[in-house]
Amino acid sequence: MAKIERFEDIDAWKRARVLTSRVYATTNAGAFARDFGLRDQIRRACVSIMSNIAEGFERGAGDKEFARFLSIAKGSAGEVRAQLYVALDVGYLTQSEFEEHTQLATEISRLLSRFMQYLTTTS
Repeated sequence: MAKIERFEDIDAWKRARVLTSRVYATTNAGAFARDFGLRDQIRRACVSIMSNIAEGFERGAGDKEFARFLSIAKGSAGEVRAQLYVALDVGYLTQSEFEEHTQLATEISRLLSRFMQYLTTTS
């Protein structure tokens, strides 16, 4: 694996940025925009993915601690997926929007899992 110089180079962070942007756009429309609780929670969970990847990387405290932050980010990706089901079930998302966002959140989870596995097997 190539040496990562900045958290912005991490694939999971890049994909989380895309997810966050899409979730913000989706939650700015219609009834979703007026459901402050769900809207704010799903946004915070998306931002948490990005933030935990960045914070863990920037601490530079070692692979074990970084993997812990990646685990938290992965948990937030799961939280996003759960909230997407709520949004679908109450009619805030179309099936297509749900599938697009869920696929992206699932991809992020897989990337984080592989990264955590790499960190724990190389340290």
